[in-house]
Amino acid sequence: MNILLIAIGGAVGSVCRYLVSSAVLRALGTLFPAGTFVVNVVGCLVFGAVAGAAQSRITLSPDARALLLAGLLGGFTTFSSYMNESVVLVREGQFLWAGLNLGGQVVAGFAAFWLAYTLASLR
Repeated sequence: MNILLIAIGGAVGSVCRYLVSSAVLRALGTLFPAGTFVVNVVGCLVFGAVAGAAQSRITLSPDARALLLAGLLGGFTTFSSYMNESVVLVREGQFLWAGLNLGGQVVAGFAAFWLAYTLASLR
């Protein structure tokens, strides 16, 4: 059942990401990837609010967590999961691991993308 809920939430989240990102780009008309920037910040804001409320104010069933966090917000932006995992590490006092996660994913992701793009575009 969790897989189905994640799939449904992911599909809705992906469509929402496309719509929000496209609307921002049309509104601003800039070369800066403002749509992705807005999606990532909004995703982090919503994920943080849901996770924080679930910690102390509301009870989320495992199904609701799967649908909302892994599905909807995971489809909207995985950046919010990346930030949640980093915040958990900081809250647990694991500052070295948090720094490695924050910096490492950015640097390694950029390097992996650049390498793959370069190799795939060779003639």
